[in-house]
Amino acid sequence: MLVPDDLRYSAEHEWVRVEGDEVVVGITDFAQDSLGDVVFVSVPAVGSVVRAGASVAEVESTKSVSDIYAPVSGRVVAANDELDARPELVNEDPYGAGWIFRVAPSEPAQIEGLLDAGAYRALVEG
Repeated sequence: MLVPDDLRYSAEHEWVRVEGDEVVVGITDFAQDSLGDVVFVSVPAVGSVVRAGASVAEVESTKSVSDIYAPVSGRVVAANDELDARPELVNEDPYGAGWIFRVAPSEPAQIEGLLDAGAYRALVEG
């Protein structure tokens, strides 16, 4: 299970990478592995306002449908439209091409409240 040290994580298995004034959000390697083969991803609308902890997207796999929760509050500034044609990117490259959306955080301090890599590893291994 891959858990990059430079990311932050939610207890709901989303990851966050800070890039300038925005954060990129996706689901973790643990989450994509648990889901199985991803067949559809609904992404939040660009411009929508999301609230930390609220369901903002869905990932459908051959096993189930899972909600994706906003790890931080803010405005969605981009969505990964490539997932429409290639939802399997979530399985193939969860921390790269399989990203789901980008947010301009309204409360950047929320990022510090997320789990670091060590705490996330402990959560999924524990």
